[in-house]
Amino acid sequence: MYKLLVRPILFLMDPEKVHHLTFSLIRVLGKLGLTSLYKSTCVVENQALEREVFGLKFKNPVGLAAGMDKEGCLYNELSDFGFGFIEIGTLTPKPQSGNPKKRIFRLKADQALINRMGFNNKGVFDAVERLKKKHKVIIGGNIGKNKVTPNEEAIKDYLICFDALFPYVDYFVVNVSSPNTPGLRALQDKEPLTALLKELKNENAKIAAKHPGVPEKPILLKIAPDLTDNQLLDIIKIVEHTKIDGVIATNTTIAREGLKSSCYLVEEKGGLSGKPLTNRSTEVIRFLAEKRNKAFPIIGVGGIHSAEDALEKLDAGADLIQLYTGFVYEGPALIKRINKALLALK
Repeated sequence: MYKLLVRPILFLMDPEKVHHLTFSLIRVLGKLGLTSLYKSTCVVENQALEREVFGLKFKNPVGLAAGMDKEGCLYNELSDFGFGFIEIGTLTPKPQSGNPKKRIFRLKADQALINRMGFNNKGVFDAVERLKKKHKVIIGGNIGKNKVTPNEEAIKDYLICFDALFPYVDYFVVNVSSPNTPGLRALQDKEPLTALLKELKNENAKIAAKHPGVPEKPILLKIAPDLTDNQLLDIIKIVEHTKIDGVIATNTTIAREGLKSSCYLVEEKGGLSGKPLTNRSTEVIRFLAEKRNKAFPIIGVGGIHSAEDALEKLDAGADLIQLYTGFVYEGPALIKRINKALLALK
């Protein structure tokens, strides 16, 4: 029904306006206690779907990627679509409006999106107030730096976000791979990235030590699909050296090869997500998994538009997967199809 009736109507409107409209609708349904209208048709509950990864038990391996619920507004309501975990963010210390609009573009012929949002959010402390309510689902906190913060001072921004979110999220994601904050991807270089992750690991240990019985929180690194093999080998070494808990592969791409959409859309600046990213993100997952014999967990994201796409990511070495653009194009039924396909393998 989504693809036949709902999506055609939504796709007549500006993508960012659609996002706010659908969030408003979900919020209203939640307040009225009517999430059962879609929960009963989307959720698959079965112990066989459970996964234990970096010390956390996920009720199923299908999560919602960062960028959808940027400010932790609807994590409980979104979990009623059947997600096994929700990742909020990217959050920054100070509020920022992001890049000028228009900043999201649909490439329908490619089943893709281009976005250049630019970490628009009201700041980590605003999100914390909403995160104080009870969680029905595992929550990941995706953290970044403010646009005005120079890279030499970026560690301070990440530490501020880490400290603020620590009591309220189950794991952290360090975002240094968005193409929409000028200079951010330079933090993926070996020296600055190692320094950043070491500081976060030290902070993790300090906070846990101050609160007996409170474990350290898993820290993951989100990487770009545009890294070369040599850069990916560096990532593996950095993960081993800093002893962080895993990698999310991958963020959006700045590549534009092989797209079918009109030139004026293809030439828009920003990160490309969706079907054109399917193969590359799987390649990165497989490369990381094979080079280190699955020594650390991987969350696979990028171009998952079908159960087959999801299974391919898992076969390549992903322990969990996340949806974003596929959720936009395929609708909530995609989550159920993936979980049903996983059960069929049992």
